[in-house]
Amino acid sequence: MQDYETDAREDDRLELRTWLRLITCCNLMEREIRVRLRDSATVTLPQFDLLAVLARAPDGLVMGDISRRLMVTNGNVTALVDRLVREGLLVREVNPRDRRALVVRLSEQGWHVFHTVAPAHSEWIDELMRQIPRDKVEALYDLLADLKLSVSEARTG
Repeated sequence: MQDYETDAREDDRLELRTWLRLITCCNLMEREIRVRLRDSATVTLPQFDLLAVLARAPDGLVMGDISRRLMVTNGNVTALVDRLVREGLLVREVNPRDRRALVVRLSEQGWHVFHTVAPAHSEWIDELMRQIPRDKVEALYDLLADLKLSVSEARTG
């Protein structure tokens, strides 16, 4: 299977090769999780991601906060929320602090679906990283924090 990293050359800058490897790893993991969710659950990966964000905010979130946490546009979130409201997994309510805004939260059925799928999702992530010793996973986690900070400080907008 061809991936982003395949076309990198040894004489390419290390930063470029690292970027391509990072994209490749993310894409491979995401593809595997998508397949496993499709084969064993009633939700897609974007739907699961939304359920997971809302599970960490039991009182619900406004749409803009959901967009920021998922790192997608408001339009993408609106379509996703609309679908999950229709399916009974989410509830939309008027924000008691700002009556112009809507708060989205998990419904009872949404909590059930999340708690059914989340353990398998967690196990799949563990399985995909199982061949990496724990100390290296911890080191990777720390290095990615450094990268996140570097990117944040380099942002121009």
